[in-house]
Amino acid sequence: MQFKKIITIIFIAALTVSIHTKISAQTTTIDSLAIYRVQIDSLDKQLIELLGRRMQVVVQVGQYKALHNIPALQKARFDAILQKNIAMGKAYGLSEALISEVMNAIHKESLGKENAVGAPPTPAKQ
Repeated sequence: MQFKKIITIIFIAALTVSIHTKISAQTTTIDSLAIYRVQIDSLDKQLIELLGRRMQVVVQVGQYKALHNIPALQKARFDAILQKNIAMGKAYGLSEALISEVMNAIHKESLGKENAVGAPPTPAKQ
């Protein structure tokens, strides 16, 4: 009878250590993941702040274009920016598709801001 109690106690102790080790490993994994998530959240905040600052400059550009009757869309300029940014993105391992999608979204928003402050629309091709 005493032997069974000892075996049971050893088994429970081993099981407790095993469970504690697994919980500890999971907690460490979650803590490590939390560290990465904090970094991503910080980078996302910086991206939003930069986009906000960029749009402030875009409004100034739109005002300049309105004052000088320059159409909001400058296709050659956008094409050059897009190609430059695709090349920069590749240096960071970013796909051309991602850079194109992001830059096109930024450009669309920029044109809206420029038009909103009075920059003339691009004349239709005849």
